[in-house]
Amino acid sequence: MILRLLSLLLALSMLAAPARAKDELVLGMNQSPGTWNPLISAMLAKSLISNMTARPLTAYDANSRLVCLACTELPTIENGKARVIDLPDDGKGGGKKGIEIDFELRDLRWGDGVPVTAKDVAFTIDVGKHPLSGVASSEAYRRILKFDAKDERRFTLTIDRVTYDYNAMGLSLLPAHIEKPIFDANPAEYRNKTAYDTDSTNPGLAFGPFRKVEIVPGSRVTLERNQTWTGQAPHFKRIVIKIFENTASLEANLLSGNIDYALGELGLSLDQTLAFEKRHKAKYDFIYKPALIYEHIDTMLDNKLLADRRVRQAILMAIDRKAISDKLFEGKQPVAEGPISPLDPMFSPAARRYPFDPAAARKLLDEAGFTEVRNGVRHNSQGERLSIDMTTTAGNRVRELVAQVIQSQLRQVGIELRIKTDPPRIFSESLNRRQFTGLAMFAWVQSPGGVPLTILKSTEIPSAANGWSGQNYSGYRNADMDKALDNAERELDAQKRRAFFADIQRLYAEDLPVLPLFFRVDPFVIPKQLKGVAPTGHLNSSTLWIEQWRWEE
Repeated sequence: MILRLLSLLLALSMLAAPARAKDELVLGMNQSPGTWNPLISAMLAKSLISNMTARPLTAYDANSRLVCLACTELPTIENGKARVIDLPDDGKGGGKKGIEIDFELRDLRWGDGVPVTAKDVAFTIDVGKHPLSGVASSEAYRRILKFDAKDERRFTLTIDRVTYDYNAMGLSLLPAHIEKPIFDANPAEYRNKTAYDTDSTNPGLAFGPFRKVEIVPGSRVTLERNQTWTGQAPHFKRIVIKIFENTASLEANLLSGNIDYALGELGLSLDQTLAFEKRHKAKYDFIYKPALIYEHIDTMLDNKLLADRRVRQAILMAIDRKAISDKLFEGKQPVAEGPISPLDPMFSPAARRYPFDPAAARKLLDEAGFTEVRNGVRHNSQGERLSIDMTTTAGNRVRELVAQVIQSQLRQVGIELRIKTDPPRIFSESLNRRQFTGLAMFAWVQSPGGVPLTILKSTEIPSAANGWSGQNYSGYRNADMDKALDNAERELDAQKRRAFFADIQRLYAEDLPVLPLFFRVDPFVIPKQLKGVAPTGHLNSSTLWIEQWRWEE
């Protein structure tokens, strides 16, 4: 009886005791970042981690509202912190309008104690504008006509046009006290010399809640609390991000307890999650977040086999995208007809659609001159074989499976598809330098209402001459598209802007520089103890609010 009473008292005391705080959170993701410099290359794997160590000026939150992160107040025309102005006559007729925008930085400090100031903003803009710096896209920087520092934390930007998203300033700041001497020494070599890659754990590269303290390439990244962070204190002392460039390994490590949580934006694939939910629903919360993530196939328009629009149209009509979605994703990933999601208010249903139609695909290939079939593969009158390479990311089981299905379906209309897979870092560099020869299957993550300018405008084609800046990897050129993109961006009235977005979608569907596949659903498999994770479904990932994540036993 005494033993039973003691056991009961012990059990009650354990229940009454507060849960021990979890100091370390172990995350998993299925890609490894390339460069750590926030301006060079656009890679989700990098931004998911960098979002925990720094903050852009502004970002869209989980409700798709634009909010200040590194600034104190969002500037608007209504509050007087943004003003439409007349620009000086440029000798081409004048009459242009621009906009002045006032920002004030929050009280922030780099991890080495140096304050984040307007000098960092000015330096970041200088890097972005330089033609040889190799930033992912220099367009936004080139538009800044003037930078005027009022003091260490207040500054005004003068932009060369008025756009509907004038105050969406997602600048990722560089520490001038560390990076400026490197950049000034040789701008053309900056991308190879940046301290982000040569001295990645330097505390002066971080001003967010965490800073990098260990990097084992291709294996793990360890973050610890940044002692100079001035915002809300994070609940975890340490975060370890483990890399599994294979989604099957990621799932196995989640089940074994080797990781606490696989990041929803770059974790388990949708088909894995659907099966996982049936077996482990009691331990996890499952969120299927419809996302502005556009799974697609870029076409290399410099390849003469793909230069003919009819060949691109035939390829798309030979792929049964609905069947792929139904069988692999239980229909949860809708077929895409272009780069604008039906979730986006700017979506137009009027653009041409390409249903699965192998007979129509064969007819288009005949019209394009590929009439002779030898050993199941079409040839033209010059004897050229309709054989195309398609590259995608290695280790992503779903992408590899989709590629194999596409390969089989294209074979039915006489197109030979050779599949190549590269590790994500190599694949990303191949895209940046336009080194793929035929097709490249990957995804873009977009912002709400965003104009797809960097991926479609002719001035955004990466080349050696522009330091490989831009994301128009296909090499697409169309003056009407350039005009529609500019018009959509400059129109402040949402209803009028919709008409320009309709033009973008119409031209895109006619030319097909990129073949649309699906709009992805981000599957979040969140352990029930992990609270505060808010899936966004767009360009600004959930890790931007890492300080709100906590573990409740």
